[in-house]
Amino acid sequence: MHLTLKKMETGEEIRGKAFVHWRAWHEAYPGLVCRDYLDKLTLEKCEHIAFLWPDGIIVAKDGERVIGFVGYGDRVGEASDTGEIFALYVLREYYGTGAGARLMEAGLAQLNAYPRICLWVLKGNARAIRFYQKQGFHADGAEQEIPALETSEIRMVLTRQRA
Repeated sequence: MHLTLKKMETGEEIRGKAFVHWRAWHEAYPGLVCRDYLDKLTLEKCEHIAFLWPDGIIVAKDGERVIGFVGYGDRVGEASDTGEIFALYVLREYYGTGAGARLMEAGLAQLNAYPRICLWVLKGNARAIRFYQKQGFHADGAEQEIPALETSEIRMVLTRQRA
């Protein structure tokens, strides 16, 4: 594996990000979100989303193949001291390779100006919750329903110590 991380720039990288988004949802979320939603989440929908939101994305590539991505930015509606990891996905075949940790590190580096970082994770996604805990995040008790997915998610936060 020859893993490189870079800001998403090209049409090919955007399409690769869309594929990871689509595949990761279908690999990780059966049983966590309603089947109807997954059935309607097509690669074409993910490509449409990816081309609408090309900023604030770092992709992980194995050679020329996009195998994961992290999305980051300002947390709308939160205090100005809070940044957010909006999404972090890695293809299942790359679980345990360190790709997810490297993507998280890269996303957090982009949010270096923020002393507080948050993310939302599906409440029943134990694997992701453990991963985020290893990265220093903890659940802060906030929870929100996602009716379209017929589930809820919890907020996890990371507070950085400033010198």
